[in-house]
Amino acid sequence: MRPIKLFLITFCFALISNAQEPISIKEGSKMPDLVLVFTKTEGYRHKSIEKGARTLRQMGRTNGFIALQTETAEDFNSQNLKNFKLVIFLSTTMDVLNDQQQRAFEGYIKNGGSFMGIHAAADTEYDWAWYGKLVGGYFESHPEQQKAKIDVVDRTHRSTVHLKNEWLHFDEWYNFKNLNPKVNVLMKLDESSYKGGTNGDNHPIAWYHEFDGGRAFYTGLGHTEASYDDSDFKQHLLGAIEWCLRRK
Repeated sequence: MRPIKLFLITFCFALISNAQEPISIKEGSKMPDLVLVFTKTEGYRHKSIEKGARTLRQMGRTNGFIALQTETAEDFNSQNLKNFKLVIFLSTTMDVLNDQQQRAFEGYIKNGGSFMGIHAAADTEYDWAWYGKLVGGYFESHPEQQKAKIDVVDRTHRSTVHLKNEWLHFDEWYNFKNLNPKVNVLMKLDESSYKGGTNGDNHPIAWYHEFDGGRAFYTGLGHTEASYDDSDFKQHLLGAIEWCLRRK
């Protein structure tokens, strides 16, 4: 896919991409927000990426946004990025942007843009210190996929308000390094409920923060395709998106 350079091209492409389930915009209604879903991988590629992208597109159709998937790093330029209210890194891996594209993305955030990372977004751009602080931490290791207990430590955020104090969920659970102490933690893993955790009593798995002029949200969930059928996880994502879009 060639770089998306103008708003009209972006919007038309979004309509085409969603043509299998037509978008209806009522006369006089607000134009949907554009959300860029970045899925480029230079390392391991998660099988759940395509289902995750479809889930975000479907979510957008009923919640006033258009999720446009791209794997083209050239889309990270200042002219294009200003069209989007939110950029989601959906299980990206390793080095996905060059220096110029990184600077464009930094400028996007500094001008009030929003970032959301899902799962392997933490397994991305290890040599880009600014990104590490934005995403909030880097992937270090993981045990086998299994069910674990999540302690929901903040139920006031839009991404967690629907959850109970404890949530049992099956996924691939990341251990993290270089955690940013300035993030606001929403959920933590109870390492006594599964095998292979290495972060101890402080094992955050979802968080948010205001960063460098913009907003950032990260969730470590979303490795499995089945996650995107889980109503609690989908509401977790939707709440995060709405916070990133600064909706009231």
